[in-house]
Amino acid sequence: MTRSVVCGFGSALPRRVVTNEELQKLVDTSDSWIQQRTGIKQRYIAGEGETTASLGEAAARAALANAGLSPDDIDLIVVATSTPDNTFPATAVNIQHRLGMNHGFAFDMQAVCSGFVYAVTTADNFIRAGRAKRVLVIGAETFSRLLDWTDRTTCVLFGDGAGAIILEAADDAAAGDRGIIAASLRSDGAHCEKLYVDGGVSTTGDIGHLRMQGREVFKHAVGMITDVIVAAFDEAGITADELDWLVPHQANRRIIEGSAKKLGIPMEKVVVTVDQHANTSAASIPLALAAAAGDGRIKRGDTVMLEAMGGGFTWGAVLLRW
Repeated sequence: MTRSVVCGFGSALPRRVVTNEELQKLVDTSDSWIQQRTGIKQRYIAGEGETTASLGEAAARAALANAGLSPDDIDLIVVATSTPDNTFPATAVNIQHRLGMNHGFAFDMQAVCSGFVYAVTTADNFIRAGRAKRVLVIGAETFSRLLDWTDRTTCVLFGDGAGAIILEAADDAAAGDRGIIAASLRSDGAHCEKLYVDGGVSTTGDIGHLRMQGREVFKHAVGMITDVIVAAFDEAGITADELDWLVPHQANRRIIEGSAKKLGIPMEKVVVTVDQHANTSAASIPLALAAAAGDGRIKRGDTVMLEAMGGGFTWGAVLLRW
């Protein structure tokens, strides 16, 4: 059996940090209000010349350096994003060109905040099918460019950034017990209007702004997230007690804590970066992974659960051994 093993990781953030105190000057909000309801203290906002592709390229180069590989070693690039540089071509193709990679193939994946989980699962399928040996999976966003900066209920929640991992094919002997073990993906379009952007190419002809029914999203989040996590545990034949790390989508600390509590996972096993990055959509999980693997918390052989929920609704989980 062929397994998809993580062999590198990396991240990139814009230069500008925007604190809650700075947002107080822009909209009617406060640091205490934001932290109490979301756990967010600051976020990074892309400036002039910083785009989804440039951040994705930087994260990709960091992952390649971490793995000791070059672009020549990559067969496929999958970019999870809701904020592409252009309507087309795909941001993945843009990053492919920026890396000087003239072989293989590249495409974008759009599942909003669940995008990275969807992209990892898709990359794993290509590897298992023998269609790719090494896949660069990137989550990259400039969500700040979708925000209505007069809407205090949404503009305080999001930030920009990129993260990446490299998945490599390995047979059982080489992988040992490492690699992707299980995955569970779901969607339900009945919830589209609870979290969406009110613009688009074939509707309004412009970008639009992010709109969210916050209470409705919160009401569904914990149940949906725990559903796919339990499904992944069941597929793998392990329990929450055997998990070393939960790496959730970094949307809201209360959702993260609620999900962990329902699953019986202590917060000491949960990677939380929402305070520093805010919600970076498809970039949030790889940013959190890079932070925890970079500082030594996540170690080789650790069992790690990735989970996310995003607009659509989409939601999913991936279980792997690092």
